[in-house]
Amino acid sequence: MVYRALGIMSGSSLDGLDMAMIEFHEVSGKWSYTTKAVDCYPYSHEWTEKLRNATGLDALQYLLLHSSYGTYIGEQVNRFIQEHELQYQVQLIASHGHTTFHVPSQKMTAQLGDGSAIAAITGINVVSDLRAMDISLGGQGAPIVPIGEKMLWPDYNLLLNLGGIANLSVTNADKYIAFDICPANRVLNMLAHEVDKKFDDEGLIARSGNVQNTLLSKLNELEYYKQPYPKSLANEFGTDLLYRIIQDAKYELKDALRTYVEHITIQVSNAILLAITDSGLESQGTKLLITGGGAHNSFLLERLKDHLNPLGVEAIVPEKELIDYKEAIVMALIGVLRWREENNVFASVTGASRNSIGGAVWIGQEA
Repeated sequence: MVYRALGIMSGSSLDGLDMAMIEFHEVSGKWSYTTKAVDCYPYSHEWTEKLRNATGLDALQYLLLHSSYGTYIGEQVNRFIQEHELQYQVQLIASHGHTTFHVPSQKMTAQLGDGSAIAAITGINVVSDLRAMDISLGGQGAPIVPIGEKMLWPDYNLLLNLGGIANLSVTNADKYIAFDICPANRVLNMLAHEVDKKFDDEGLIARSGNVQNTLLSKLNELEYYKQPYPKSLANEFGTDLLYRIIQDAKYELKDALRTYVEHITIQVSNAILLAITDSGLESQGTKLLITGGGAHNSFLLERLKDHLNPLGVEAIVPEKELIDYKEAIVMALIGVLRWREENNVFASVTGASRNSIGGAVWIGQEA
């Protein structure tokens, strides 16, 4: 079977809308894919501020933003189709939306971006609200990417995404482990914004700084890092807690960035060692696929490799397309699985009571 789906991802780092038009091929339960087009549409300053401040709105204004953001996504999809000459080729849109509230302990998660608005604007069938079913079944609602990793990149036992939040997937035979590690690019970018930069390009500012051990110890001692998986992080853990701790320490920006890079690499290496041990993998010679915006941060990668070398883990950075659009590619697959009414979320990694078929379906054209 062949399916042509458009996956859309808005990450917590607020870079913009990542879109990936993917042609999936399924033969006897084995999946492969061909990328037809990818693009990222950066947010305007206005949209960045709307999304950043969404959690402070009252109920009515929040729902109005949910609707208008869905319309915005639909307009950007139409733009993507026009610019990449994909008219009449997209069979399905899978939109992750932009996460605002995430409180799995109270069975609630919220992503902005009304799926019905996307379907109405584009005239294409849409799958949205991809995490809600898992949350209702007692899961963390995250991570949901592992099912795509297992189906599309089965040659890797370790997969690390360095996005707004760093998360890890580990597979060994039928055992699958996945969880959020720590805030990553979102906090690094917030620090870079203090000197009017969108991000610390290649980690150059961090490279010039020094690790402040008092601050590093305070970050590493946070309770979340002691909790067992499955576990997931809300954006506020980074934006409200960690960023405030760093600000209160009042170090020079270069030292704050350098210290936070070290925090990320320590937590990632600790998570990898724990997951390898629990899954029964042999670390020596195991390949780690690294994707997400952090894979472009040369200094972050250098420090991570320094931590991983003693473990014998080989860090692999793939081509730019996979680095930047892996999550959008997986969203497209999750949408296809929902359309096929097949499980698209693993309970083993989210902690839900069972696997689930997640996503609300919105029909774009009159029957």
